Parts: sequence; C-alpha cells; structure tokens
Amino acid sequence: MAFTDEYDFSMLKNEAEQLVLKELERQLALQDDEDGGDEDEFCRCNDCVLDMAAMAFNTVKPIYRFSLLGSLYAAQAMNDEEYAETVQQAVTSAIARVKANPSHD
Repeated sequence: MAFTDEYDFSMLKNEAEQLVLKELERQLALQDDEDGGDEDEFCRCNDCVLDMAAMAFNTVKPIYRFSLLGSLYAAQAMNDEEYAETVQQAVTSAIARVKANPSHD
C-alpha cells in the first residue's frame, strides 16, 4: 500500500491560502476602483490570476493545520499584524510581476 493511501492527507489545510486569496481579491477590486472599473488595464484571465496567486503562495509562510490545536495556532498566526503585512506585500508584488509579464503573448 502506498504511503498516501494509508493516511488521509486531505485533512491538512493551509490557512495561508485563504488569506492570500482574500487579499488578492481585495487588491484587484482596489485596482478596479482606481482604474474606474476599466478591467482592461491588465489581464485578468485565469492563467494570469492563478500566476498571481501562485507567486504570492510561494512567498508567504504556510500555516497548515489538522487538529483543534492546529486550528488555534493557525488562528493566532492569521491575526498577527506582521504576517498580514507579509501577505499584503506578497500579493502586491505578485500582481506587479504578472502585470508586467503576463502568462501569454
């Protein structure tokens, strides 16, 4: 039996993913407001947005949890102002990089 068949890894959750996605959504909405709703300012196709998310995910420290104790740790880390700033900066940087270099021609 394979290792991954023996254990249920689907129970592991990375709470940082939700923080990054919420921040990405927030910043893209702010860009819309600043651009007057002109979404053509830069590409928002599936590939470009997923590239933004992936770049930000790779920058921030993951916050995995499984148990109740893990949930408490994750909640504490997610409320940390320094961590929130790191997430914000990672998303800002990812948007800028993809904006300058879209995933396609």
